[in-house]
Amino acid sequence: MQVKQKLCRLQPKITLLMSLIVVGSMAYDAIETPFGKTDWIVGGAATYVAYAASNFVRPINQVSIVGYDFAKEEMDELKKRGVNLEGVEIVKDKKSFFWSGKYHMDMNTRDTLVTDLNVLGDFKPVVPDSYQGSEFLMLGNLAPAVQISVIRQMKQRPRLIAMDTMNFWMDIALPELKELLVMVDVLTVNDSEARQLSGEHSLVKAARAIMKMGPRFLIIKKGEHGALLFHEDQVFVAPALPLEEVFDPTGAGDTFAGGFIGHLAHTKDISFENMKTAVIVGSAMASFCVEKFGPTRLKEITRADIDARIRQFVDLVNFDIKLV
Repeated sequence: MQVKQKLCRLQPKITLLMSLIVVGSMAYDAIETPFGKTDWIVGGAATYVAYAASNFVRPINQVSIVGYDFAKEEMDELKKRGVNLEGVEIVKDKKSFFWSGKYHMDMNTRDTLVTDLNVLGDFKPVVPDSYQGSEFLMLGNLAPAVQISVIRQMKQRPRLIAMDTMNFWMDIALPELKELLVMVDVLTVNDSEARQLSGEHSLVKAARAIMKMGPRFLIIKKGEHGALLFHEDQVFVAPALPLEEVFDPTGAGDTFAGGFIGHLAHTKDISFENMKTAVIVGSAMASFCVEKFGPTRLKEITRADIDARIRQFVDLVNFDIKLV
């Protein structure tokens, strides 16, 4: 099986090239699940993306905004992992973005209890000159106008621009979102967002409609049911790894995106075949994320852990069959 052959070669050294820009929130969260509770833990889309991607490519050129309450220890931890913080604005008289949520027993639904934008409400990202020339750009979930502003700051268009979005922006900023979709190569959404954006219930029809809006590649995330990758008339279905315990799904989608774009930035191969591999890598990283609160598990794992988890995915999808 082709996927098995490619994944078995997935033991790369980290690529030390300034090739990836990550734009998104750095925040603090308060999370409650049926299995535990934490009142204060680091979060934010860009944080999760950086922790995942830094296993494959460094430095990560981070663009974000934080307040005076964002701990120096968290900054230092990111720096140790090759995250360049030159593009992170620190606002000394305001707090960082804060989110609080409570998950239901099925872990697929949650109630948002608090959303305090704080510094994120004033976020006007600036791409430093030292980031220019980066080959890959990952736009975390932000207002479409903010994502557009980042693309327009790039003096040379990156080889690949990937973005995440959500139903909130479809509700209040659809014209700007449609303008943005023409400018990107890869869009990641979940299944309900794909249906809302396209107006189609069938995910295959939804994918066709969304790709006509601009993105050449579409990833539809289905949580515990895996992910779908679409390109032209091609479809790849990636499973989710059956886990004994899902402790906290916060940030799993962003961790998936980090593993996905990290692998692409490492290999510099943006073919559909390599994106299949990248989807599996992203799924493997996301499977770690849900095992503990926030990015705790991502701080613990080693390259050997990642390779072993990827091999589990290979075994999950590999089979021999004889047609008679």
